[in-house]
Amino acid sequence: MTAALVAGVLAGYGVAVPVGAIALLLMSLTARTSLRIGAAAALGVAAADGIYALIAVLGGAALARWIEPIATPLRWIAVVVLLYIAGHTAVGAVRHYRDPARARETKLLDTPGRAFLALLGLTLLNPMTIVYFGALVLGGRQAMDGLTGPEGAVFVTAAFLASASWQLTVAAGGALVGRVLATPRGRLVTALVSSLVISVLAVALVVAE
Repeated sequence: MTAALVAGVLAGYGVAVPVGAIALLLMSLTARTSLRIGAAAALGVAAADGIYALIAVLGGAALARWIEPIATPLRWIAVVVLLYIAGHTAVGAVRHYRDPARARETKLLDTPGRAFLALLGLTLLNPMTIVYFGALVLGGRQAMDGLTGPEGAVFVTAAFLASASWQLTVAAGGALVGRVLATPRGRLVTALVSSLVISVLAVALVVAE
């Protein structure tokens, strides 16, 4: 049981800690909105990691091999979604800067529920997550001579909690940035920079294919 707990924690942090488009989107979203919305988005990312951890425990490497043929379409969908969010963020920031009264026009991720669902869906589009968890579970079974039902539950729970703790930390960092750059110009620069970085990382998903 302890081995499954440690493996789950390591798996959760292993998939969550590397900085990518999702982390930058989460941080910039929190900086532009609120910690409440950012925390909901963070839990959406963690929920996706938990779902993939569960799928990996149930199917292991077999599901990783199954998803490989559709990895490219999933990657392209993620690219399109990221570019849309980046463009929407940039346009909304410019409009808000020019006319603060139009701030409420941005409805894409303006509630905790929408933020949770958007980040959940976007994270689920990442085919590398299921491949990552599938490989971990396969190696874990070889090392522990098979995961029992309770061990699998511990692994999934630990992976979710580890991912959630990191994503909430990222969201808190975004909230801090939002307080530091609380001026209209500061928020504009934050939004434009985050949009640019997210766009670059989205393109990198295709280039690195």
